[in-house]
Amino acid sequence: MLSPFIAGFFLGGGLIVAIGAQNAYVLRQGLLRNHVFWLCLFCAASDATLIALGVAGFGAFVASSPTLLKYVAVFGAVFLVWYGWIALQRVLRPGTLEAAQGQKPDLGTALATMAAFTFLNPHVYLDTVVLVGGYSAQYPDPGRVIFGVGAALASFVWFFSLGYGARLLEPVFRKPMAWRILDSLIFAVMWLLAAMLVSPYVTESTI
Repeated sequence: MLSPFIAGFFLGGGLIVAIGAQNAYVLRQGLLRNHVFWLCLFCAASDATLIALGVAGFGAFVASSPTLLKYVAVFGAVFLVWYGWIALQRVLRPGTLEAAQGQKPDLGTALATMAAFTFLNPHVYLDTVVLVGGYSAQYPDPGRVIFGVGAALASFVWFFSLGYGARLLEPVFRKPMAWRILDSLIFAVMWLLAAMLVSPYVTESTI
């Protein structure tokens, strides 16, 4: 059996590495070298806070509140559709892709956008609070806390690696076409995630 720390690190890493709204935004701002430290810190600290709540037992409450998750899903889907539309506009207007300097939001806007990506996504609560919190319950104290620390550390490692590692791709993104491809992927991911968020409730209402 893996140690609580290693198990938590691998579980946490496996949950956050998948392409999602947070990752796409961090990658884009990393390429622009725009507020990278604060955005990475915000994402990692948010995950760590939610993981701590889950390990403390809050996951059971969230899991038993489908109405809360439904409202969060709807608001989250609306936000993802809106942001995906903005990305699509950048794809359709290649002139805006030539000057990366003109696409940098200020710190307040960047953090507000990241907060929406983070807290309007019900999967974030299911992954960190419910799944990680529930999995940690198999370990007796202090193993449960050590498991949570491992999961939180995986988040810090991932987001800072993604944000600062994006600079290695800078030569590729000197070409407008590279930005167009990236924004096309962001558009597709945002709308796909939005559809996935509301599809369970649409199916439920048609039954």
